[in-house]
Amino acid sequence: MKVLILNGPNLNLLGVREPEIYGTRNFEEYLGYLREKYRNVDIEYEQSNVEGRLIEKIHEAGFTYDGIILNAGGYTHTSVALADAVAAVTAPVIEVHISNTARRESFRHISFLSAVCIGTITGFGMNSYELGIQALLARTEAGR
Repeated sequence: MKVLILNGPNLNLLGVREPEIYGTRNFEEYLGYLREKYRNVDIEYEQSNVEGRLIEKIHEAGFTYDGIILNAGGYTHTSVALADAVAAVTAPVIEVHISNTARRESFRHISFLSAVCIGTITGFGMNSYELGIQALLARTEAGR
């Protein structure tokens, strides 16, 4: 199984950005944990603060990978273009968020992505990504 984890703007600052919300672990450390635990999954990772680059990665992976785990950060609440990119590809996309966006500012309660993703995982810290991998594995085992 080949999976792309795609992180959006400001997620390059995990570990130092608002640790009370996002924790103190940087994503590269966590990625090492995921790759070690899920050796049967080829996990590619990309982070960009640029909306167009995120769209390009969705296009690149969206027809050949077995799934995409997408944390679009602030673009979740603003980007029709990202939603269109997700809708255009055949790979299943899971929307993830580290924090529980429903417990945060009201503008974070709206996601342009949820309607075009196969599911949303939110509020479990970094473990949201692992739950995304588990969901993709379960889909594969179920033959979907």
